Amino acid sequence: MWQSALSTLNPNPTDSCPLYLNYATVAALPSRVSRHNSPSAAQFITRLVRNCLPGGVNRCIVMVCERSEVFASACALARAFPLFTHRSSAARRAEKKTVTVEFFLVGQNNGPIEVTTLKCLASATEGVRLAARIVDTPCNEMNTDNFLEEIKKVAKDLGITPTIIRDEELKERGFGGIYGVGKAALHPPALAVLSHTPDGATQTIAWVGKGIVYDTGGLSIKGKTTMPGMKRDCGGAAAILGAFKATVKQGFKDNLHAVFCLAENAVGPHATRPDDIHVLYSGKTVEINNTDAEGRLILADGVAYACKDLGADIILDMATLTGAQGIATGKYHAAVLTNNEEWEKACVKAGRNCGDLVHPLVYCPELHFSEFTSAVADMKNSVADRDNTPSSCAGLFIASHIGFDWPGVWVHVDIAAPVHAGERATGYGVALLLSLFGGASEDPLLNMVSPLGCDGDSPTEDMERDSKRRRLV
Repeated sequence: MWQSALSTLNPNPTDSCPLYLNYATVAALPSRVSRHNSPSAAQFITRLVRNCLPGGVNRCIVMVCERSEVFASACALARAFPLFTHRSSAARRAEKKTVTVEFFLVGQNNGPIEVTTLKCLASATEGVRLAARIVDTPCNEMNTDNFLEEIKKVAKDLGITPTIIRDEELKERGFGGIYGVGKAALHPPALAVLSHTPDGATQTIAWVGKGIVYDTGGLSIKGKTTMPGMKRDCGGAAAILGAFKATVKQGFKDNLHAVFCLAENAVGPHATRPDDIHVLYSGKTVEINNTDAEGRLILADGVAYACKDLGADIILDMATLTGAQGIATGKYHAAVLTNNEEWEKACVKAGRNCGDLVHPLVYCPELHFSEFTSAVADMKNSVADRDNTPSSCAGLFIASHIGFDWPGVWVHVDIAAPVHAGERATGYGVALLLSLFGGASEDPLLNMVSPLGCDGDSPTEDMERDSKRRRLV
């Protein structure tokens, strides 16, 4: 029966065959992928498991892959099992569902997986599912207060004391971007920071996440078809929380700060109006010409804080920033904009290594930043010409608040499209951050999938695959 099933599989790009009255299914992944895809074919793994996994309370998945694809495959499998649901049938279910995942390694270096590797996979997949749960949770349950509680839980687990600046204190301390966006909401805006500062650290890294728990558009209000789904506008902050938890649990050698910019872009008597001018934490003034371009305002405060107060050498901001990102790089690839060519290449390579795919945007502030010219302030917050690479321009707005001549590394990752697949969150960004910064981890698996300063079996060294290679789930 097994041989018969294998002989029927003809993946184009995938294929599956049910076995024994659907008690089991064997599925084949693509034997080759293109150069802008992950060798793990991570998106196909998630899709196959969602569509083909037989029902039941206790289920098992056997993943046949090479060692270099274990990390990406594990994260892809985690995406198929979201945590958040409010279906009444789930509440009535007495038994808890269990899914056991086994890896069967083929190719070079195909010995048994070490216990440390399994622990890393557990941390990474927990991070992916944590991020997806936060993004899936609606704003009536995941407002800024609730998000802060999630941050405090992670802080407690890691033995860290969080720094939290809220409401009027934001205004007093000059965070005009975060305060201006969130001041109309019932639950006040906040800036929260988790810091990991080990002995012997040689550099300081800051991850800055956009945490708009709901985006109505403000007074530049969204329509009835574009507003549903805006609970996902906190995807960047959720990913950074999941990644920070996993990174610190696995051991990290450098200083790492997670900065969460939290606000609800609501409509009310205190809402920011178009034509208002805000002074941001950088000291620069911004004329508001679109209250629905709010993510860049809160991130501008976040990166300025990371630069001025945290002394970061590397600043990465992650955000569901622009709808134009999905047009520029598609549903599966996040867009990366950076002042450093090496890091641009590293982001693309990390995406292929971990399955969170990334593709570059044009970085050219001398041509594009004039889109924000204002007659009465240092800049406007939205472009004059929406046909002139708006995703790049939105990122440049953020970079302008640390300065285009800042000597450090700045990376902007726009995850607006890949943060969800259909109506479910993907937990996108957790695996990418773990891989991109894996070179500073104490974990061997994260060292292996890192594109920077890592040795060993790199997943992208051999992109041309044997067409007869059989990859099965």
